[in-house]
Order: sequence, then C-alpha cells, then structure tokens
Amino acid sequence: MNYNYRYRLKPTERQRETLDYHRDTCRQLYNHALYRFNQIPEHEGTVKQRVRKIRDELPDLKDWWDALTDVYSKVLQPTVMRIAKNITALGKLKEQGYTVGELRWKSPREFRSFTYNQSGFELDKKGGQTVLSLSKLADIPIEHHRSLPDDATVKEVTLKQEKTGEWFAIFGIEMDTDPPAKPPLEDVGTDEMVGIDVGILKYAHDTDGTAVESLDLSEERDRLEREQRNLSRKEYESNNWENQRRRVAACHQKIKRKRRDFLHKLSNYYAREYELVAVEDLEVKGMLESPRNSRNTASAAWNTFSDMLETKCEREGTYFAEVGPEGTTKECAQCGVETDKPLWVREHSCPACGFKADRDANAAWNILSRGLTKLGVGYSEGTPVETALPADTAVVSAKHVVETGSPCLKEPPKAVSRQG
Repeated sequence: MNYNYRYRLKPTERQRETLDYHRDTCRQLYNHALYRFNQIPEHEGTVKQRVRKIRDELPDLKDWWDALTDVYSKVLQPTVMRIAKNITALGKLKEQGYTVGELRWKSPREFRSFTYNQSGFELDKKGGQTVLSLSKLADIPIEHHRSLPDDATVKEVTLKQEKTGEWFAIFGIEMDTDPPAKPPLEDVGTDEMVGIDVGILKYAHDTDGTAVESLDLSEERDRLEREQRNLSRKEYESNNWENQRRRVAACHQKIKRKRRDFLHKLSNYYAREYELVAVEDLEVKGMLESPRNSRNTASAAWNTFSDMLETKCEREGTYFAEVGPEGTTKECAQCGVETDKPLWVREHSCPACGFKADRDANAAWNILSRGLTKLGVGYSEGTPVETALPADTAVVSAKHVVETGSPCLKEPPKAVSRQG
C-alpha cells in the first residue's frame, strides 16, 4: 500500500532562493512541454505516449537551455509527465459531470511543487540535526517529527511551497506488508458494525448511540474575515499587500489543518473500532448549488470524510459500504414505513409501529441496513435495529476527538449531555 508522510522544511534564506529557482525552472519546463504536447497530433499515440515523446527530448533540450542542467534529471522527467496526470484528472472530472476545459500554462503562483522521483534524495544527520539532502540543490534542515516505517520503501519526495511561503517535503512510500484480511461477513456481529449519518449540527450520528458535534471554526472564520478586509485596503502587489496576503493564506491554512485533523481522527476511529462501516453517498455538488447553508455544507467536507474513511477501512481490513441517502430520514428503521417530516422535527415517531428514536439515529440505522444489503448480508432474527438498538445517545464535542480510539469516543465524557 502507498502512503504519504509530510514534514516541514526549515530552509535558510539562500536555500529558499534556490528552491524558488528550481521550482520556477520546472514551471517553465512544464509550460514548454505543454506547448509541445499541443503541437503533436492525436493520431500519433495516446496521451502518455505523446508525453513520453516530449520527455525523451530532454537531453537535446539541455543543449540550448542552460537552466535545465542546474536541475536534477529525475526532477525534470516527472515535471513533463505531470501533463499526462493532469489530463487524466480532467477526464475523471468530466466523467463525473463537471465542465472542464484544456490545460493552460502555469503562472508562478500556480506552480508550487516539484518531485524527486526514485533517486536524488536522502535523509541524513549533519551538525546534530536531520537534513534532507537533495541532489543539485542543498542539504535542507527538516522537522523529522516521526520516523518512516522500517519496512517502507521511499519512492519519491515532493517539495511543495504553501501559499504562506512555508516549504514541505512529502515522502511517497510503499509498504511491503499487506492489509489485514477481512473476516467473513457472516461472522461480523451487530456490535462490530456501524452506520453513520452525517450532518451539520451533529457531524456524525452512528448506530452505537454516539453523536459527534461539528467542528467549531467560528473564531478562525472571524479572524479570516478581518484579515481579508485588511488585504482589500492594500495596494495590489505591493510589499504590504504581499505580507497581508500571506496572513490571509495562514488563516485559510489553519482552518484547513484543523478540519483535516478532525476528519482524520474521526475516520481513523471508525475504521479501527468496527469490522463493517456504512455511510451515505451524498451528492455534495448539487447541495452546494443550493442558496441555503452552502458555506456550512462546504465546510463539513463530507466527501473528504468518506474518502478518508474508505482509505482507512482498506488499510485496517474493514468492510466499507456507501449507500444512497434517499429516504433514509423518512423511512422507519424498524418497519420501513415512510413518514414525511420537516427539517425542524428532530425526532422520528412511526405512526405504523410506534418506533421512536432521534431523527439522525433512525437515518443511521437505515444506512446500516442498506449497507448490509449492498454487501449481501442478511439477518434471520430481524433487522439490526431490532436486535441492537442503543437506549440513548451520547453527544460528544468535536474537541474530544483527540486521539484515534480515545475513551471520549468509546464512552461518554463526564460533561456530556444525554438524549432519550
């Protein structure tokens, strides 16, 4: 399996200039390669074949482009091949219904990374600190806050400059070990499976009676709004404008890191604690086009959570199922009768069988039942809701999602409120 390990670099001012020089040289090469790619007729091969043809021209290109000789060859080749990756990515977006155009030349602000592929990099100890030795570049100090796995093979290192000006090294590693084998579906008990209903007020409500509140980003958003107002008062592209732009970028980055940290820990918890996980396959694109609550919908990042959960379930050997969300709130989890209820009604009460539960809890049970059906699992004793319905709901603050599998998610914290 492949993983990415991310570390912060601490380059000196001179090393920053060298990094910028290499990045800008790669940008110019990318633009040149894109120009050449557009000149090659489509009948001369597939996208990859045409890009490889441009890559093979690099030795001749160095004869008149002196700047290319300053950059390691295993950096130039991935730069050219990036065109094929970008075209493939555009094709996938087009298949999903997005309107896409053609690749365009990259400006200095748009091209922010370059990759050492297979060789030219090494972690070393020099002067009492860990450095990343890069061929034809420099020995850059690195915050080596966690070690790479012993059985990992480093395939590539990507150097990326964030909009704040910080530099990071992203190690792409390959693990020799296979993920654990999944247990037979018929051996998975009701206490080892979970259905998750996601929302905005309660980010995740599962079938085990745990409701995790959404992350509070109000302070960070207020700070971002203040910094953006200050940016609007600066003269465009002046030194003051550039400094303020970096402050705005730092606010955006803080929000992004806080959100991803929350999603990583929550998805890790579900993937490690259960043998089977079922979630909704939400159509977020259409929801974002709605004039109501679109900012909170985007901030919830449900697709990101689902993607993280799927990846971690694969790593942990956990069954993962995405099901359609239509009717999960209306249907009774016990008898299947549909009952219309407006958004402000937060409790499900079935007029047919008398089953009562929290609105989101009822939806979570329906999601789990659909997930079991999708995986081909049936229970002769009845639906899971009849055999393992929790008596109450533990509401867990997002602040308590501290560690993967922390006690705050396994048992209600002392200050938690309970709903019947």
